[in-house]
Amino acid sequence: MTVVMRDAAEELVVLVSPDGEAIGTAPKATVHHADTPLHLAFSVYLLDDAGSLLVTQRALAKATFPGVWTNSACGHPAPGEPVEDAVRRRARDELGLDVHGLRLVLPRFSYRAEMDGVVEWELCPVLVGQVSGVAPRPGLDPAEVEAAEWVPWREFAADVRSGRRDVSTWCREQVAELAALGPEPADWPTGAAAALPPAMSSRSTG
Repeated sequence: MTVVMRDAAEELVVLVSPDGEAIGTAPKATVHHADTPLHLAFSVYLLDDAGSLLVTQRALAKATFPGVWTNSACGHPAPGEPVEDAVRRRARDELGLDVHGLRLVLPRFSYRAEMDGVVEWELCPVLVGQVSGVAPRPGLDPAEVEAAEWVPWREFAADVRSGRRDVSTWCREQVAELAALGPEPADWPTGAAAALPPAMSSRSTG
């Protein structure tokens, strides 16, 4: 059964063991602190019809990594929610965009990062998806996103890897792994759903 929590104060994240087994849940509003437990998340890279990537700046009022530029969107699947459904939900709520052609590309990605004493520690599979049109204007939720811009993928990847563009810890690490898959997102092989953390489900929909 899919469970989607609409109230941010009640939204639950799935806590996991280091091998990705579910060990409980916790309210999202309370889970991020100096001793954040390992939990499930996702990152998505959204591309337009011209091959440009939507890059976003996290809202300045966010409790974790405020004002940091990063990939298109990140979030947490609700208990029992397939990761693709979570990505689409987040893209609609945060960016006002409908996503199609979702593919899993880094099913085993994980990271730990800290900023101003607040830790992110996540098993965070990475997906790539499409939005229709060329540089469509997103409808940003100001509580989540301060700003956004479309950047050609190759330019973005080169600038991140060279250090010319400052981005979140997870985005920098993800870009290095994505670039190793091929120079263009269309070249990236689709990852196996079986490689996802055991606590995370997937459904094969485009």
